[in-house]
Amino acid sequence: MTAANLTARRAGPLKGVVRAPGDKSISHRALILGALASGVTEIEGLLEGDDVKRTAAAMAAFGAGVERLGDGKWRVEGRGGFSEPADVVDCGNAGTGVRLIMGAAAGFDMAVTFTGDQSLRGRPMNRVLKPLGQMGATWICRAGGRLPLTLKGGNLRRIAYTLPEPSAQVKSAVLLAGLHAEGGAEVIEPEATRDHTERMLRGFGAEIEVREVGAGRHVILPGGQTLRGTKIHVPGDPSSAAFPLVAALVTPGSEVTVQGMLLNPLRIGLLETLGDMGADISVTNVRDEGGETVADVTARHSELEGVEVPPERAPSMIDEYPILAVAAAFARGKTVMRGIGEMRVKESDRIALMAAGLAACGIGVEEEPETLTVVGAKRGNHLVAGGAGVTTHGDHRIAMSHLVLGMAAEAPVSVDEPGMIATSFPGFVGMMRGLGAEIGEAVDA
Repeated sequence: MTAANLTARRAGPLKGVVRAPGDKSISHRALILGALASGVTEIEGLLEGDDVKRTAAAMAAFGAGVERLGDGKWRVEGRGGFSEPADVVDCGNAGTGVRLIMGAAAGFDMAVTFTGDQSLRGRPMNRVLKPLGQMGATWICRAGGRLPLTLKGGNLRRIAYTLPEPSAQVKSAVLLAGLHAEGGAEVIEPEATRDHTERMLRGFGAEIEVREVGAGRHVILPGGQTLRGTKIHVPGDPSSAAFPLVAALVTPGSEVTVQGMLLNPLRIGLLETLGDMGADISVTNVRDEGGETVADVTARHSELEGVEVPPERAPSMIDEYPILAVAAAFARGKTVMRGIGEMRVKESDRIALMAAGLAACGIGVEEEPETLTVVGAKRGNHLVAGGAGVTTHGDHRIAMSHLVLGMAAEAPVSVDEPGMIATSFPGFVGMMRGLGAEIGEAVDA
């Protein structure tokens, strides 16, 4: 028997203290760099969602020793590089995983075939393949740069690559390839993107230079470097913490604290935007863990106001726009999100799916190629209607966002394919129920 859908409905206030699961971006990178390094890397707080487990399995396929020691505790014994896998590398739904692994694998003289689930096989890889090709890698794949794809690496040359659009995945793939390219690599980003790869490379002993240039950065990685195993503590993922925090903001009487949340300045766009909307959010116990800033974040039910989100904020919160759209649904006035075209090439077309789901729940939405506008339902005592069954196309963030909406809407909201939530947040339902949410399953025999 499998759960056909999940349904969330209004209950009492949400109360409690929780810890967000480990940051997915940092978890992927910890495993990959640990496998590329020489010696042992000990990881604590690793996200144990399906996406990250796929990356762990891939690192074992490339010859690293990968062992789970306990809850969130992993040991990676790197061999100083990759060896050719004996079989196809299946990355499941992990878009970050496959793109970063392709970059790392491109540095070695071997052929590797990558595939994934139906969603990942539909996502284009051209943005990563273009710079890797300029460095000397070759490949054969399906039309549009889609998986399955066989990559042939080795004998790479240095590149100075300007990102055509903000993408930490592309930047990271080029830097990982540059580790084994003659002369290294340089990435020029007109807009700064999340910098976990640069920070972690330093933690593994690499020399890397970052020059701030206006709103962007030049990231320079000299060639001929050797990584050494280290200890990594993975902080709480702000993209996952966003769900209980926004649920508290829109559910009357609620107060929720998320402990150990990553506060990297390139990942706090959602907190800044919610602050602009009038959210009652406090940040305490700020500290440094493994080169990253973390803190405890508390959200209390708030009367939110619609805002215009500046497009330059998009790289710092691209995964959080679906849950921001839910917060906007409970606000007064319009919230306009510009410069978010990147959402259309995530696990799904997230602009289209959020627009469709919100509209089905009685919310006014306007959709453009790079923009989503949400007309908040807050007018006097008027509430978000809800009452819809939402099609998620297997996208975990679409599913979780609409379940949060259902927790505060007038009528229950259901989502299909709930099993995909485990790709990034395997404990989501249990955490939210522990805070007082009412989420139920419908089961098919």
